Amino acid sequence: MPLAAGQQAPSFELPDGDKNPVSLDSLKGSNAVIVFIPFPFTGTCEGELCDLRDRLNEFEKLDAKVVAITCDTPFSNKEWSAKNNFGFPVLSDFWPHGETAKAYGTFNDALGCANRSTFVLDAEGTVTAVVASDSLGQARESDHYIAALEALDAIA
Repeated sequence: MPLAAGQQAPSFELPDGDKNPVSLDSLKGSNAVIVFIPFPFTGTCEGELCDLRDRLNEFEKLDAKVVAITCDTPFSNKEWSAKNNFGFPVLSDFWPHGETAKAYGTFNDALGCANRSTFVLDAEGTVTAVVASDSLGQARESDHYIAALEALDAIA
Protein backbone atom coordinates (compact mmCIF):
# COMPACT_ATOMS: atom_id res chain seq x y z
CA MET A 1 0.00 0.00 0.00
CA PRO A 2 1.44 3.39 -0.98
CA LEU A 3 2.27 6.05 1.56
CA ALA A 4 -0.62 8.33 2.45
CA ALA A 5 -0.88 12.08 2.87
CA GLY A 6 0.45 13.15 6.23
CA GLN A 7 3.22 10.54 6.35
CA GLN A 8 6.89 11.41 6.28
CA ALA A 9 8.51 10.38 2.98
CA PRO A 10 11.12 7.64 3.42
CA SER A 11 14.70 8.73 2.96
CA PHE A 12 16.52 7.62 -0.18
CA GLU A 13 19.71 8.22 -2.11
CA LEU A 14 19.69 7.09 -5.73
CA PRO A 15 21.97 7.72 -8.71
CA ASP A 16 20.95 9.86 -11.65
CA GLY A 17 22.04 9.00 -15.18
CA ASP A 18 25.56 10.24 -14.48
CA LYS A 19 25.67 8.24 -11.23
CA ASN A 20 25.49 11.43 -9.14
CA PRO A 21 23.59 10.74 -5.93
CA VAL A 22 20.26 12.49 -5.38
CA SER A 23 18.65 12.14 -1.97
CA LEU A 24 15.43 13.07 -0.28
CA ASP A 25 17.49 15.44 1.86
CA SER A 26 18.65 17.27 -1.28
CA LEU A 27 15.01 17.93 -2.17
CA LYS A 28 14.06 19.34 1.22
CA GLY A 29 13.71 23.08 1.55
CA SER A 30 11.50 23.06 -1.56
CA ASN A 31 8.31 21.24 -2.39
CA ALA A 32 8.94 18.06 -4.35
CA VAL A 33 7.14 15.85 -6.84
CA ILE A 34 8.47 12.28 -6.83
CA VAL A 35 7.19 10.42 -9.88
CA PHE A 36 7.58 6.64 -9.94
CA ILE A 37 7.30 5.16 -13.41
CA PRO A 38 7.30 1.50 -14.46
CA PHE A 39 9.61 1.44 -17.48
CA PRO A 40 11.63 3.92 -19.56
CA PHE A 41 11.25 3.94 -23.35
CA THR A 42 7.53 3.12 -23.16
CA GLY A 43 4.75 5.28 -24.54
CA THR A 44 2.78 6.03 -21.38
CA CYS A 45 5.86 6.70 -19.21
CA GLU A 46 7.46 8.84 -21.88
CA GLY A 47 4.25 10.78 -22.41
CA GLU A 48 3.94 11.51 -18.71
CA LEU A 49 7.52 12.70 -18.31
CA CYS A 50 7.40 14.77 -21.52
CA ASP A 51 4.31 16.47 -20.12
CA LEU A 52 6.23 17.26 -16.92
CA ARG A 53 9.15 18.54 -19.00
CA ASP A 54 6.82 20.82 -20.93
CA ARG A 55 5.31 22.16 -17.69
CA LEU A 56 8.54 22.37 -15.69
CA ASN A 57 8.30 26.17 -15.41
CA GLU A 58 4.93 25.78 -13.65
CA PHE A 59 6.53 23.48 -11.08
CA GLU A 60 9.43 25.89 -10.60
CA LYS A 61 7.00 28.79 -9.99
CA LEU A 62 5.47 26.66 -7.21
CA ASP A 63 8.93 26.07 -5.68
CA ALA A 64 8.81 22.39 -6.56
CA LYS A 65 11.62 20.08 -7.59
CA VAL A 66 10.65 17.18 -9.86
CA VAL A 67 12.37 13.79 -9.90
CA ALA A 68 11.36 10.59 -11.64
CA ILE A 69 12.34 7.16 -10.33
CA THR A 70 12.52 3.90 -12.28
CA CYS A 71 13.80 0.45 -11.34
CA ASP A 72 15.93 0.51 -14.48
CA THR A 73 19.68 1.13 -14.67
CA PRO A 74 21.30 4.58 -14.57
CA PHE A 75 22.64 3.96 -18.09
CA SER A 76 19.19 3.33 -19.56
CA ASN A 77 17.70 6.28 -17.67
CA LYS A 78 20.49 8.57 -18.93
CA GLU A 79 19.90 7.58 -22.55
CA TRP A 80 16.13 8.00 -22.21
CA SER A 81 16.43 11.33 -20.40
CA ALA A 82 18.86 12.70 -23.00
CA LYS A 83 16.64 11.55 -25.87
CA ASN A 84 13.71 13.47 -24.36
CA ASN A 85 15.60 16.38 -22.76
CA PHE A 86 13.59 15.99 -19.56
CA GLY A 87 15.33 18.72 -17.55
CA PHE A 88 14.91 16.94 -14.20
CA PRO A 89 16.69 13.90 -12.75
CA VAL A 90 15.59 10.39 -13.65
CA LEU A 91 16.87 8.26 -10.80
CA SER A 92 17.72 4.57 -10.77
CA ASP A 93 16.20 2.31 -8.12
CA PHE A 94 17.88 -0.65 -9.80
CA TRP A 95 20.01 -2.00 -6.97
CA PRO A 96 19.08 -3.13 -4.44
CA HIS A 97 16.24 -3.67 -6.88
CA GLY A 98 13.23 -1.51 -6.14
CA GLU A 99 14.11 -0.76 -2.51
CA THR A 100 12.94 2.86 -2.72
CA ALA A 101 9.74 1.88 -4.54
CA LYS A 102 9.14 -0.72 -1.81
CA ALA A 103 9.69 1.90 0.92
CA TYR A 104 7.08 4.12 -0.76
CA GLY A 105 4.69 1.16 -1.09
CA THR A 106 4.61 1.24 -4.86
CA PHE A 107 6.75 -1.73 -5.98
CA ASN A 108 5.07 -4.28 -8.25
CA ASP A 109 6.54 -7.64 -7.18
CA ALA A 110 5.00 -9.51 -10.11
CA LEU A 111 6.67 -7.31 -12.74
CA GLY A 112 9.74 -6.08 -10.85
CA CYS A 113 8.95 -2.42 -11.48
CA ALA A 114 7.42 0.56 -9.75
CA ASN A 115 3.69 1.10 -10.04
CA ARG A 116 2.56 4.39 -11.50
CA SER A 117 2.50 6.51 -8.29
CA THR A 118 3.43 10.12 -7.57
CA PHE A 119 4.11 11.67 -4.17
CA VAL A 120 3.84 15.42 -3.66
CA LEU A 121 5.93 16.55 -0.68
CA ASP A 122 6.14 19.78 1.25
CA ALA A 123 9.48 21.43 2.00
CA GLU A 124 9.96 19.27 5.12
CA GLY A 125 9.46 16.00 3.23
CA THR A 126 5.91 15.24 4.37
CA VAL A 127 3.61 13.62 1.80
CA THR A 128 0.78 16.04 1.07
CA ALA A 129 -0.82 14.22 -1.88
CA VAL A 130 -0.59 10.87 -3.65
CA VAL A 131 -1.60 10.49 -7.28
CA ALA A 132 -1.69 6.91 -8.58
CA SER A 133 -3.08 5.04 -11.58
CA ASP A 134 -5.23 1.98 -11.36
CA SER A 135 -3.09 0.28 -14.00
CA LEU A 136 0.41 0.51 -15.45
CA GLY A 137 -1.03 1.56 -18.81
CA GLN A 138 -3.04 4.50 -17.44
CA ALA A 139 -1.28 7.86 -17.32
CA ARG A 140 -1.61 10.25 -14.41
CA GLU A 141 -2.70 13.84 -14.99
CA SER A 142 -0.05 16.42 -14.10
CA ASP A 143 -2.87 18.87 -13.30
CA HIS A 144 -3.32 16.90 -10.06
CA TYR A 145 0.31 17.61 -9.08
CA ILE A 146 -0.10 21.31 -9.86
CA ALA A 147 -3.32 21.47 -7.81
CA ALA A 148 -1.61 19.80 -4.84
CA LEU A 149 1.30 22.25 -5.06
CA GLU A 150 -1.05 25.22 -5.36
CA ALA A 151 -2.83 24.04 -2.22
CA LEU A 152 0.53 24.01 -0.42
CA ASP A 153 1.29 27.48 -1.77
CA ALA A 154 -2.06 28.75 -0.46
CA ILE A 155 -1.21 27.51 3.05
CA ALA A 156 2.21 29.20 3.10
